[in-house]
Amino acid sequence: MPHPARPTVTLRDVAAAAGVSVTTASRVLGGSSRTVAPEYEQRVLTAAAALRYTADAAARAMRRASDSIAVVADDLTTPSMGMVVAAMERQARDAGAFVTVSSTHGTAERQLETVRLQRALRPRALILTSSRLDANALGGRLLDELLGYERDGGRVVIVGDTDMPFDAIGFDNHGSAKELATHIAESGHRHVTILAGVRGRGNVSARTAGFVAGLRDAGLEERHIDISHGAVSRQGGFDAARRLVARGLEPPHAVLAANDTIAIGAMSAFRAAGVSVPADVSVTGFDDIELAIDVTPRLTTVSLPLAEAGAEAVRLALAARAEASRLMMRGQLVVRDSTAVHAP
Repeated sequence: MPHPARPTVTLRDVAAAAGVSVTTASRVLGGSSRTVAPEYEQRVLTAAAALRYTADAAARAMRRASDSIAVVADDLTTPSMGMVVAAMERQARDAGAFVTVSSTHGTAERQLETVRLQRALRPRALILTSSRLDANALGGRLLDELLGYERDGGRVVIVGDTDMPFDAIGFDNHGSAKELATHIAESGHRHVTILAGVRGRGNVSARTAGFVAGLRDAGLEERHIDISHGAVSRQGGFDAARRLVARGLEPPHAVLAANDTIAIGAMSAFRAAGVSVPADVSVTGFDDIELAIDVTPRLTTVSLPLAEAGAEAVRLALAARAEASRLMMRGQLVVRDSTAVHAP
């Protein structure tokens, strides 16, 4: 039995879903030179992607499209992503271009839908930021969509781990995490808990593997290395630390968190439980977000060149076409007040 034809999605439908006027939706999707507030522009683009509204968008070929760079990100709520996007916006503005940003929550299906919508809107370049983008995702459909976009004259740049044949900027999460873990082991810590975040998530998984490698190489016994998985959030760190306190902390103990946000949540839980950082337990993070130096004690972490990566992604997106380049950026260990040194 044939499937019924899907009803045509109109501009009015998109406007209603986004909670804006038809005029505002038309300005976003129809190429108007009138400025739309970023909040409303994002709501319109998100609604259009969800409704698969692409009719005639390519034909309209927005007047401003040649200057636009569309950023497709996993999650816009993290401090590290904020640092990347802010650097992208500064670099684009200096080059006379502008950035639009869409969030996909890290799902391949949403990434594909968003890329399809952006192709119809014809930005000058697409920058995808994700912990991992695989060429075989969705049977290769995302890769095919991106290749089609480049055949039409666009440019694709990826920030994150990928095996796709585009310009890419990655971070040496494993190597940087190994360096931090080696420092912790050499500082006399003999019991370590790793707050690893979600299983299978590219960047935090690489950091966890680096932590383990550094601790082992520095002579820490494997039975004294505990890995705890949970949400990649402040609450995830808080909950994991609270469970750790309930089990008991064997001194000298250290907690290695997969990012700063998790670490800050863990320190909050320790403080609430009367556990002193670093006297009772050392805590480290990863990323070096701005809050890392505002918490008490200041957080020992790995400083990733997030702003540099964002700016470089825009430079690549706007540069004359060349062979795809691969850049790998390494973090730098920053020792602050949240870690102690214990006598052997």
